[in-house]
Amino acid sequence: MEPRLFDLDLQLLSDAVLMIIAIFVLFLVASYFLFNPAREMLAKRRAKIKDELDGAAKDKEDASLLKLQYEEKLKNIDKEAEEILGDARKRALESENKIVAEAKAEAARIIDRAKVEAELEKQKAADDVKREMVVLASMIAGKVVKASIDTTVQESLVNETLKEIGESTWQS
Repeated sequence: MEPRLFDLDLQLLSDAVLMIIAIFVLFLVASYFLFNPAREMLAKRRAKIKDELDGAAKDKEDASLLKLQYEEKLKNIDKEAEEILGDARKRALESENKIVAEAKAEAARIIDRAKVEAELEKQKAADDVKREMVVLASMIAGKVVKASIDTTVQESLVNETLKEIGESTWQS
């Protein structure tokens, strides 16, 4: 026999080919029953992690949007508070003006009443003066009749009476 390289004969080669085929079949079976489920599990896990990351990114984006909305609302709250205070100031000013106007109207009514009362008192005083003049005139007439004196004495009595009454009351 001739020396062979690596001692390869036909039996060894056929055994090697069969073993390679068996390992390949075993690899296919193991791949079908072991590797595919593991791959599916890894794919599901990848998908789950991707969904969670997408959900976290979406939640972060929503949180940022909410933060912006709340900051905008806070800015608007300051504006609304200023508007409310402005309205309150405006109403207070209107109320103040109304109260002042009512007070002025009441003061005007009081002044008008006082003027009317003063006018009535003045009229009453004038009536009293007229009554006194009538009484004085009748007294003078009585004195004139009693004394039956001449006209110069009468004029002097009238002038004297007028001086006692006062010319200003007689003329008004």
